Amino acid sequence: MAIPLARLDRDSVEPLYRQLRRAIEYAVTNGLVDTTQPLPSSRQLAADFAVSRNTANLAYQELVAEGIVTARPRRGLFVNESVSAVLQAGDREGSTGIDWSSRMRTFADSDLPQIEKVLDWNTYPYPFLAGQVDPQTFPMRGWLRALRESMYHPHVYPALQDSLGADDPLLVDVIRRQLLPPRGIEARPEEILVTVGSQHGLNLVARLLLNDRSTVAMEQPGYPDARHIFARAGVRFADLPVDGDGAVPPDDLTGIDLAHLTPSHQSPTNVTLSMERRIRLVHMASEAGTILVEDDYDSEFRYAGRPSPALKALDRTGDVIYLGTFSKFLSPGLRLGYVVAHPDLVRELRQMRRYELRHPPGQLQRAMALFIDNGDYHRALRRHRDRLQHKWISMTEAVAENFPFEVGPFPPGGVSLWIEGPKGLDGREVAARAQEQGVLIEQGALFFHPSRRRHQRYLRLGYSAIPQRSITEGIRRLGVVLRDHLG
Repeated sequence: MAIPLARLDRDSVEPLYRQLRRAIEYAVTNGLVDTTQPLPSSRQLAADFAVSRNTANLAYQELVAEGIVTARPRRGLFVNESVSAVLQAGDREGSTGIDWSSRMRTFADSDLPQIEKVLDWNTYPYPFLAGQVDPQTFPMRGWLRALRESMYHPHVYPALQDSLGADDPLLVDVIRRQLLPPRGIEARPEEILVTVGSQHGLNLVARLLLNDRSTVAMEQPGYPDARHIFARAGVRFADLPVDGDGAVPPDDLTGIDLAHLTPSHQSPTNVTLSMERRIRLVHMASEAGTILVEDDYDSEFRYAGRPSPALKALDRTGDVIYLGTFSKFLSPGLRLGYVVAHPDLVRELRQMRRYELRHPPGQLQRAMALFIDNGDYHRALRRHRDRLQHKWISMTEAVAENFPFEVGPFPPGGVSLWIEGPKGLDGREVAARAQEQGVLIEQGALFFHPSRRRHQRYLRLGYSAIPQRSITEGIRRLGVVLRDHLG
């Protein structure tokens, strides 16, 4: 009996005997060999695949050790009888495998639009994307130094240990002492939880606090992934309209279990929630028993005026949950963030996280702590803020000069521009045509509830990933696409 021939890659780093072993295992487990007949001898196998007999013997030895093949005295090598019985039973019953679609649960967010990302965005000359960063601006030297230091005494122990549900105490300390005070927030160590990005923190909060009897208020337009997370908890939604001063508070928050807000730079419009509305929302939430979730994803990037205090800084009762992240500044690929909340809530969130992923990687936590504590973080942040401010100026000037309709004024902050086009503009078509010209943009309709067709006329143009030198030409090309589209 012959084994169906398979191509062996002789240039691969994987040894030939391992490749041959996989070929035999594939033939056996897929019913391509007669299990009642002996397998080819090592001599025959070597000849069929043009390999040495030693290579064939090594392949068979591994299969015997794993119980897939068994040796019968004076008869040769056979497929193990138990494996053969399973295969024959499957053939008799006509088994086609599990119907996975019938086994998987469905979620309530299946009809909601999702943010789609072009994975090879770095190969496009004009990536106007908000969720990526220019690798040339990453503080490589300082980060590598922190990673290296985390592997030496005394840092190697917290970097490599299994801490169960505990966080790196040094990272918690620098968050508490260096990152939160500029936002006006005072927190004790037991009020801080490290997460795998702020979205992870939001998901933990939703799973712990919400159910199909809950009502969640969200900004409209708002962060699409938050809407997905809340929808999967089965909640009902209430809209918070957005104007030039941020989210518009309702008359009262009675009946609202949780409100999700992006007050520093509203996602996606970038407007800042006014101080009067901040105070009003915190007061209303306290009276109604509403949880406020403050998603402070890019408060560092304000290019004019003084930053407003965080909602958490105005909270006197511990009812505000604050979400912070390192992703928007350093890199979305690092996946590190944190939650600041009442210690009772943090304790339960920590327990949930323990049985979900135990804890974020210890070395990343310790390296981030060292990176902040030695000053590299703040130096890199100042440089990054300066670069983004120059990009913001170039973006606003280029848009005003090249777009065939009036836009702006734009809030002086954030990492993107929110564009409202004229009636008749279709953001999906514009994004597709622009991509053909090497220009990547985001359609704004994703940030609205999908029931409203008129929101197709919105676009979002990020500038964190695109090099400064490419902005003017990229916007010029996009302007040409818009003029052609609008006729």
